[in-house]
Amino acid sequence: MRETRDLEFRRRLMEELDLSFDMLPSKVQDLTFGRLEQALTEKMGLSQVDLNTWKTLELYTDRDGFNNAAALLSDCNDFPGIDLVRFGRTINQFLDRRISEKCSVLKQMDDAIDMFRTHYQYEEIRGMTREVVERIPLDAFREAVANALAHRVWDIAAAIKVSMYDDRIEITSPGGLPTGVTEEDYLRGRLSLLRNPIFGNVLFRLHYIERFGTGVMRIERAYAGAVVKPEFQIGGNSITVVLPVIRTLDTLTREEQQVCEPLMEYRELQRSEIERRAGMSKDKAIRVLNSLADRNIVEKTGSGRSTRYKLKD
Repeated sequence: MRETRDLEFRRRLMEELDLSFDMLPSKVQDLTFGRLEQALTEKMGLSQVDLNTWKTLELYTDRDGFNNAAALLSDCNDFPGIDLVRFGRTINQFLDRRISEKCSVLKQMDDAIDMFRTHYQYEEIRGMTREVVERIPLDAFREAVANALAHRVWDIAAAIKVSMYDDRIEITSPGGLPTGVTEEDYLRGRLSLLRNPIFGNVLFRLHYIERFGTGVMRIERAYAGAVVKPEFQIGGNSITVVLPVIRTLDTLTREEQQVCEPLMEYRELQRSEIERRAGMSKDKAIRVLNSLADRNIVEKTGSGRSTRYKLKD
């Protein structure tokens, strides 16, 4: 209880002094930046990285040395990391777990994306080409994790939780919204107040995030046309982004969705019932159903008057 009161007092004091956590001097000054230097070379084209680079990025000052933003980006630090778990049928069954900590947040991003690719991407041969299929949009996942890192409260000793299920991923970031930012601001893309501005600016320069709080809109854009949309759960002490798996239904045309939606609700239906519930003519329903059956999306059982249709498992 006392620790909570101390944290609240320190945050109020920092707000009054117009300071943020990432501006404070790092407790450790003997820092190395191998992963950050690699990113600066690859994404910004820098041929030389030295002390002046750290000053330009506001990671170092002559008076205070390296700050907490620099420590977060260093190759080794003691800040909380990311706890990633791929659950099985229940939350008691761990199919895979990785805890990425005591390393640069850029390495933590790499680890999260690597685990994402293991469980939510696969290769499929289509015609003469081999294509990568994403069960969840990688852009949405990358954006959610990057924003969790940029906006989290770092003086809470808790990891970012990435909970992976068969039908969704949940990314939970410690700390609620920054003071002065409402839930509507967050959801409508008006979150321009960075809780950690120096750290966030580096992530912006490296193209991990957008500066002016467009994370929610970019996540939603990745789900354009999907039936099931992302959810944003905002609490006093955490923010959770829920990314649903893109189902086959989400990639269909509007007419195909009209036919499939009744089958999702009623499991099996006769063609006449599908026509009525989809609001389309007999000829159109037959054409759409035959197309879906040819692509193994819909299964036809029985014959004659007893013919019924259902979504293929």
